[in-house]
Amino acid sequence: MGQRRYPECVTREGKPRLRSLEEVVALPRRSPLTAELQRALAAASNLHGLRSDLSPVPVVATATITEAGAYRFRLRDPIDLRVSRVGGRSALGFLHELGHLLDHQIFYDRKTRSWASAVHPAFAPWRDAAALLEKRLLPGGYSRQRYFQSVHEVWARSYAQTVLLRSEDRMLNRRLEKLQAEDDAHVWPVEQFAAVAFEVELVFERLGLRQLSLPLAA
Repeated sequence: MGQRRYPECVTREGKPRLRSLEEVVALPRRSPLTAELQRALAAASNLHGLRSDLSPVPVVATATITEAGAYRFRLRDPIDLRVSRVGGRSALGFLHELGHLLDHQIFYDRKTRSWASAVHPAFAPWRDAAALLEKRLLPGGYSRQRYFQSVHEVWARSYAQTVLLRSEDRMLNRRLEKLQAEDDAHVWPVEQFAAVAFEVELVFERLGLRQLSLPLAA
């Protein structure tokens, strides 16, 4: 029996530089999801970029029904982002996995394997604000709840909600409003989330990753 072959990681080249998010990920060219993913990516890119030496990280459309998406990586290097076209949550799922990619690439501790959201000083005020959020619950056992409440999951969920909230694209705004009206566990109510969205934006301000010198939303 041959050895198991692992997917290849994305390559790195040159020195890290500030890139737009359109340079950081490569969306699928021929997929029913492409238009929606382009809108979500544009909304995120309007908020910030990423200092990186990565070649574009591929975004792969899947038909899985067990999860809206996944971020695959090995140690400090990304493999891909995977987004399901099933369930009508593609924009949220993509932004959630993009949040994981950013978290992983902004900072990675080789010894502890901690990501930025857990330990980086620029995230500290966000961690304080997020700690006050209601703990949303998913159906399932203890291990699933523990993962759902982990700091990197709360970061990815709050990042995705912030991008949808701050977007000037009404289609994306309506997606968020629908999830909130349904009391979906992956988003928080409007009144709870305002302060956290502000802190998400400030993370990128502190890191020098905001694309434009625009006033932050209050």
